[in-house]
Amino acid sequence: MAYSDKVLDHYENPRNVGSFAKDAEDVGTGMVGAPACGDVMKLQIRVGADGRIEDAKFKTYGCGSAIASSSLVTEWVKGKTLDQAMGIKNTQIAEELALPPVKIHCSILAEDAIKAAVADYRKKHGDVAAVSGVSEGNQPVTA
Repeated sequence: MAYSDKVLDHYENPRNVGSFAKDAEDVGTGMVGAPACGDVMKLQIRVGADGRIEDAKFKTYGCGSAIASSSLVTEWVKGKTLDQAMGIKNTQIAEELALPPVKIHCSILAEDAIKAAVADYRKKHGDVAAVSGVSEGNQPVTA
């Protein structure tokens, strides 16, 4: 299987690898896994006082497409509001990275990780409307 240049770039030079303190008030953590392939993705967002995502970090255990999807979304969410971040769809990720059909699940994991991180942040701040939004088939992973 041939990977696109963007997948190779994000895989070989991943952006924003690492983590924040999970219990920090300004951090939302999303951890999701795909039972079908064994990939596990942790995405964290740091939200500023203005409600915009100031920074993002990830740790992913999986294939190159999963790592590339994680790396890409950490770049995309920076500067966005929580609602804007929730609007990022797996189809956009898959299109940007030119993922082959057999790797689409990696982009779904990335979308689910964003939703889980936003839901975690909102839950910390008493947002009763916070929902996980995790896609069917992918499971939230508790750390």
